[in-house]
Amino acid sequence: MEELRRYRLIIFLVLIILGPFLAKFFSASDINLFKIEDDLKLGQKLSVEIANNPSHYKILDPVEYKEAYNHIYRIVKTILNSGKLKHRDDFRWEVKIIHDDKVLNAFCAPGGFIYVYTGLIKFLDNESQLAGVLGHEMAHADLRHSTRQMTAKYGTDLLITILMGGEHDQLTQIATNITSLAYSREHETEADLASVAYLCGTEYDARGTAGFFEKLLQGGQAGAIPEFLSTHPNPENRIENIYKEAQKLGCKNLKSTQDRYAELKSLLP
Repeated sequence: MEELRRYRLIIFLVLIILGPFLAKFFSASDINLFKIEDDLKLGQKLSVEIANNPSHYKILDPVEYKEAYNHIYRIVKTILNSGKLKHRDDFRWEVKIIHDDKVLNAFCAPGGFIYVYTGLIKFLDNESQLAGVLGHEMAHADLRHSTRQMTAKYGTDLLITILMGGEHDQLTQIATNITSLAYSREHETEADLASVAYLCGTEYDARGTAGFFEKLLQGGQAGAIPEFLSTHPNPENRIENIYKEAQKLGCKNLKSTQDRYAELKSLLP
């Protein structure tokens, strides 16, 4: 045990010495001190917190609403089968539908725990839009944005804790605060472009996320953009960037169909 502590201390001192040099090549948001297993632990802890708060998170029963879940899982499976997700086989990619028609929201906790509100599903017009939003959220998990943000937020204190072997207690402490970490402009852009890459070559319009923004703007609801698709950069710029990325990647299927989406809506309470 003493030898392990000495080894960790040596690594820590090396990192401190090399820190200024490495900082020239990597931004804070590029660094992640967490392991893949930690993302799963954090996601699992958050899912337990959500399950234990049914008054705030009214999760639809997967058995009672089996067909609705089948629709969502079919979309998620299409995204996963794109071959573009680095952690396709590492994370859970488990879906929960939250019954709240007033909330236009979805989020994906570290480790691939996906939550989507009925309000968002009913607001959107087609599967491509929902696939775009789900792809965006799955990208946040696959690119490990939450733990990258945590590394930036907790910095040296977290590094010392991990190197000294106390990461379990630290993970427990910060798991409940994970939803308070806002994604950076860089991370939002990364998730937007990743969603395009995931959908490009599938049956869906790769610009699905842009369709969500366009619907908000057309309805004069730009100010109501939910937290999960934060307002930086602004919606107009994000739409433009998404269209450019789809063109850059040579995405061919740029038509949104209504098939099956009306059925999904009809299956919700």
